[in-house]
This record gives sequence, C-alpha cells and structure tokens, in this order.
Amino acid sequence: MQFIVLAYDGTDEKALERRMNVREEHLKMASEMHSRGKWLYAAAILNESGKMCGSMIVCDFESIDDLKKEWLEKEPYVTGDVWRDIEIKQAMVAPFCKP
Repeated sequence: MQFIVLAYDGTDEKALERRMNVREEHLKMASEMHSRGKWLYAAAILNESGKMCGSMIVCDFESIDDLKKEWLEKEPYVTGDVWRDIEIKQAMVAPFCKP
C-alpha cells in the first residue's frame, strides 16, 4: 500500500537549525528505507527563499500502522522536533513509475 507523506517543519526561528542538527541521521534512515523498498521517492519542500521547510515522501508499507511503527516513530525529523505538521494520504503510484 502506498502513501504520500507531507511533513512541514515548525515555523519558529530555530526550525532550520533543528532540521540541520538531525539531517544526517534523517538521510541515513532515508537511505535504509529506500534500500528496503519502503521509500520510493522523496524531496525537500522549499519555502519562498529556497530554504528547506518540509518534506514529501512517497512510500510503500503494508498499512498506515506499519508506516508509523517501522518508520515515523523512529524518524529523526519527528524525534528531533523538526516536523510539526504531518499529513499522510493513501496513494497509488502509477505503474510506469514503480521501481
């Protein structure tokens, strides 16, 4: 089952600093998730100034509960208080886009 996760950083003055503090951990987990076939696509969301302010991930998990248990509860951007608003929507990746 595929999902689109839209996650937005906090908007306070320390938001970008928190993101950068755990970014390497986040990228390591992202690489592991991609290697396991859990993350299909990902991108940083940029604000009007071109600075990172959120993330978009297309992922594949058995269920939304598995998504939360296997990834989101351990995600450095969650545990590091970077993402403050997370939206999860079930999706269907087009057949020609599947890895």
